Amino acid sequence: MSELIALVDGSTYSASVCDHAGWAAQRLRATVTVAHILGHRQGVKSDLSGNIGLGARTAILEELVELDQAKAKLAQKRGRAILEDAKARIEALGIEQVETRLRNGDLIETLQDLEASADMVLIGKRGEAADFAKLHLGSNLERVVRATDKPALVCARVFKPIASVTVAFDGTPAALRAVDFMARSPLFAGLAVTLLTVGADTPDTRRKLEGAAAILKAGGIDAVIDIRPGEPIEVLSQKAADGETDLLVIGAYRHTRIRSLIIGSTTTEMIRSCQIPLLLFR
Repeated sequence: MSELIALVDGSTYSASVCDHAGWAAQRLRATVTVAHILGHRQGVKSDLSGNIGLGARTAILEELVELDQAKAKLAQKRGRAILEDAKARIEALGIEQVETRLRNGDLIETLQDLEASADMVLIGKRGEAADFAKLHLGSNLERVVRATDKPALVCARVFKPIASVTVAFDGTPAALRAVDFMARSPLFAGLAVTLLTVGADTPDTRRKLEGAAAILKAGGIDAVIDIRPGEPIEVLSQKAADGETDLLVIGAYRHTRIRSLIIGSTTTEMIRSCQIPLLLFR
């Protein structure tokens, strides 16, 4: 049986993550593991002795330690409440097998342990530390997508029924991996699928698209081929804005973070500009 990992926190996006998890779990007949991971800044006990200057009294140090322990307990209670609400929301969608995991530690290390048997990771576009400015994404989003070996479903703020899917196909290994995953997965059964390449309409481009369409066809998906001129981010963002697609599938983060800082990242720009969920493959 398939397994989905849904990452939740205290943000408004967590409800959408639960709804997307319920949608995917129904189609995949999958179990859902809802995870809330507490980092060291969220009240986990730490050693404060090095923060006390010379001459500080023992009572002050003890009080600080007690305060830190109280914050840790509160974070644990809050985390359990978040998980209970998330589980109830997913179960209300008809998913019977929902488990919760409350973990302390580094997000990426913990996720890599949890995802060993999973088929997909779901995360909100923004976390509770982010504001709603258009360009402000969640601080952990890129870390998760870069670190996970699983497809990552980046959820929009509000879940909407998904009937159409666009694959941003450029012939790269990540794009081919996405096509292969789609051909093997019941997640896309019955959905309208478009293979879209942004660029020049050349014989080589059509050959690659037809090859990808043949893979999907073998999996029972009749995909439409589309080639449009222009810049990928602009074309794909406009397609999403016009309501032509409900889900965008793209290859993600082919370059290192340092290189992305210098030349920018198409993946990050797509996540920022599109108001629909994106399924990312590395």
